[in-house]
Amino acid sequence: MINLLPPELKQAYRYGRINRHLIHWVFVFSAGIVGAAIITAFGYLYLNQTADNYKNQIATSNQQLAKQNLSTVQAQVKDISNNLSLVVQVLSKQVLFSELLQQLTKLMPADTNLTGLSISQAQGAIDITANAKNYSAATQIQVNLTSPNNQLFSKADIVSISCSGVTTYPCSIALRALFSPNSSYMFINNKVSN
Repeated sequence: MINLLPPELKQAYRYGRINRHLIHWVFVFSAGIVGAAIITAFGYLYLNQTADNYKNQIATSNQQLAKQNLSTVQAQVKDISNNLSLVVQVLSKQVLFSELLQQLTKLMPADTNLTGLSISQAQGAIDITANAKNYSAATQIQVNLTSPNNQLFSKADIVSISCSGVTTYPCSIALRALFSPNSSYMFINNKVSN
């Protein structure tokens, strides 16, 4: 087919086709830009809405914690924990006095009586006071306490002996005794660690 149209008209048709393609691409790019703008706007709104929701949840949680007095409860829990630690510490250092008294009465020689027991400041030691009818009975207490047969004390030192008066038990003796390492009456925490 031969195109007999004048060159100006041919050129006008050709530019018309080019313009149609350009308008098509301009429309496609414009639609893409508008779509990207819409997606960006929805994303921005979604992020803002999510941030607001999280802020509301945090505020609600803080109000609930404030109502529950979290700091007061934590202070009470800490106080209870400290008290429990103190109880455990005290109980771990107790002497089994009920059993110790029975054993000590077996070790006391004739003509003596036990007048007092107290925990010494030295760990694993006990202060013992007793009365005796004579000086030899008083010193026999120290001998009986340190006897290896009883395995109660590893060492017992006489702190003082005084004999005076005309009472039934005129001599008084004060001793400091150190529990033996394998004594079943020693401080509980030492027994447990062995």
